[in-house]
Amino acid sequence: MGKRFGGKYSPKEDTVSYEKAKVHPVGARSNILWIPAIPLVATTFWDGTIAMGLGLIGAASWSLAAWLLREGQIAQATYETRKIAKRPAIPRKIFSAALTGIGAAFAVLAHQESVELLSPALLGLIAGALHIVSFGPDPLTDKGVAGIDTMQQDRVARVVDEAEGYLEAMRDAILRSGDRHMEGAVQRFQNTARDLIRTVEEDPRDLTAARKYLGVYLMGARDATVKFADLYGRNRDAQARENYAALLEDLTDNFAARTDALLDGNRTDLSIEIDVLRERLARDGVQLSRASS
Repeated sequence: MGKRFGGKYSPKEDTVSYEKAKVHPVGARSNILWIPAIPLVATTFWDGTIAMGLGLIGAASWSLAAWLLREGQIAQATYETRKIAKRPAIPRKIFSAALTGIGAAFAVLAHQESVELLSPALLGLIAGALHIVSFGPDPLTDKGVAGIDTMQQDRVARVVDEAEGYLEAMRDAILRSGDRHMEGAVQRFQNTARDLIRTVEEDPRDLTAARKYLGVYLMGARDATVKFADLYGRNRDAQARENYAALLEDLTDNFAARTDALLDGNRTDLSIEIDVLRERLARDGVQLSRASS
């Protein structure tokens, strides 16, 4: 029977958690769109001032289109993972399609010996249409929960944005520590926290308490992670690592328990739990202002 390889310097089995791993929304098809600008500049740069200028405009349009497409795909992925979300304020993918068509038109103009507008215009329209067919448009409608008014949806969206910001800051901070095991522990906590976030999105009846809960917990977790990463990155303090691991385990268990309670319809007052967490974080050197809750 095969035996799992392992050793002193081999990563542990639980080093990194791949639970709920997500594929990055920007794939190879999108990244390829950065390439056409290069041959366009190369083939028009020495063909005279007009051709070079037209080629540079076309290349700039394509480059901006590739960047907007990337940003649009990220925004759409965020929109699709949330129960309550506003449509993107800027339709980046649609603008990307328009710029792709403009770039194609200027590319044709740059290589024409005589000025003719019909062919570049038609090719631009075709390029823009193919872009929409290939990558689709941006989300064009807001997404909410039935029975929740617009103001309530906005409040839920703000809570989710704030919570996701704390989680992203935790991820960025823990990477500085260089500790793969702690990276996995933070990933597990993020998965648990996002379960709670999704639960609040689906049933935001007690949004005020949920905002205080998520804000205090996640702000404290972020601050503790930043502090640990800075300290551990400098001197590999074993005691700091042990304290942080214990705090992270407590937070993970607490979030999991709270998610189960919300799913069971238990709307108990969370003020006591928040005060307990404040004391726990204070013992680890993280101070939270009362205004933050």
